[in-house]
Amino acid sequence: MSDTTVERTETADIAAWIAGHLNGRTAEELSSEFHQLLEAVRAHGKKGSLTITITVEPPANGVDSAPMPIGVESAVKAPKPTPVKSLYFLDGDGNPVREDPRQLAIEFRTAPAAPKYKDA
Repeated sequence: MSDTTVERTETADIAAWIAGHLNGRTAEELSSEFHQLLEAVRAHGKKGSLTITITVEPPANGVDSAPMPIGVESAVKAPKPTPVKSLYFLDGDGNPVREDPRQLAIEFRTAPAAPKYKDA
């Protein structure tokens, strides 16, 4: 049997790290986006999502003691209201029109006003 020792290190708490990233600005922005997402889901009754991406770059020039650039990006896919639709017919040229081109048009005219009677 070989004697291998596995060294356990304490892992970083991701929530605490995000809370402190950029002096708390990242957590504030994510909280705001999350709140907007919740409101949109409530308002439209459809699902949405908030995707958080943490990007870690290697140290400059591969130096072990150099700092590692870490960035946080987010993308919100909030539901939107269903667009209102209107009905159209296609005319002989294939253009959308409001009136049915197959329907005969009836010309309307204004009827004369009824005479006003005085009370006796």
